[in-house]
Amino acid sequence: MKFISWNVNGLRAVLKKDFIDTFNQLDADFFCLQETKMQAGQVELDLPGYQQYFDYAQKKGYSGTAIFTKHPPLSVHYGLGIAEHDQEGRAITLEYPNFYLITCYTPNSQAELKRLDYRLSWDQAFRAYVGDLATKKSVIFCGDLNVAHEEIDLKNPKTNRRNAGFSDEERQSFTTLLDAGFTDTFRHFYPDQSGIYSWWSYRFHARDNNAGWRIDYFVTSQDLTPHLKDARILTDVYGSDHCPVELLTDDLGIEG
Repeated sequence: MKFISWNVNGLRAVLKKDFIDTFNQLDADFFCLQETKMQAGQVELDLPGYQQYFDYAQKKGYSGTAIFTKHPPLSVHYGLGIAEHDQEGRAITLEYPNFYLITCYTPNSQAELKRLDYRLSWDQAFRAYVGDLATKKSVIFCGDLNVAHEEIDLKNPKTNRRNAGFSDEERQSFTTLLDAGFTDTFRHFYPDQSGIYSWWSYRFHARDNNAGWRIDYFVTSQDLTPHLKDARILTDVYGSDHCPVELLTDDLGIEG
C-alpha cells in the first residue's frame, strides 16, 4: 500500500498548481494533508474512489488537516480529545482492522521560540495519545512534525541551533517519542542519507540551493517494521514550500 503525506501550505492555493494532477499520478491508498488553511465548504474536491475527511481550525485560513482514502475506515476521530489542543484542526485518526492512521500538523514554536511551551505540551499530549492507541493495535502517523531531529536533517544545523524546529527541547521530545516504541521510517531505510529535505524557505532561493530541512515524516509503531517496504521524500514535486513524503507497506491485512 502507498501512503502519502504533504503539507500543502494552503489547499486552495495548491489546487491552482496542478494538485489534482499530482494527486492522480501518485495514486495513493491514503493521502494525508497538513496546513489546509480552509473552512468547511470552501473547497469541493472531485476525487473519485476516495472518502474525504477534514479537521478545520477555528481560526480562519490557519492550520487544518485532511485525509483522502480509498479504504473506508472503521471509525474517524478528530483531534486528541483534549480541548486545549483541539482548536486548530491538527489531527485526524482513521481506524482500520489492524492499524490506526493519523495525519498530524505539529504546532510551530515560532520566532524566538515564543510558542515552545505550548509546542512541548502538544508533544506530550500527542505522545500519550499515540502511545495509548499502540496498546490496542499498530499505529502509523505522518505529517509536518516541525522538527529536524538530527544535524543530518537540515542543511545548516550550526546556525539554526536555537531556531524553531531545531531547538534542543524539540529534538529531545522527538527522541522521547521514538524511544517509546516508534520508528522514523525514512531513517529506518536510509540511516545515513544526507541532503534530502522536505521543506525549504521561500526566502534566499533556498529550494534552488537545497538549503532545506527534513521535518515531514512517516512514523510507525515498531511492530510494523516487518511490513515496511520503503520510505521516500518526493523532492521533485512542487506546489508548496514542502514536498510530499511517501511510505510503502504490504497490505497490512486491509484487503483481507
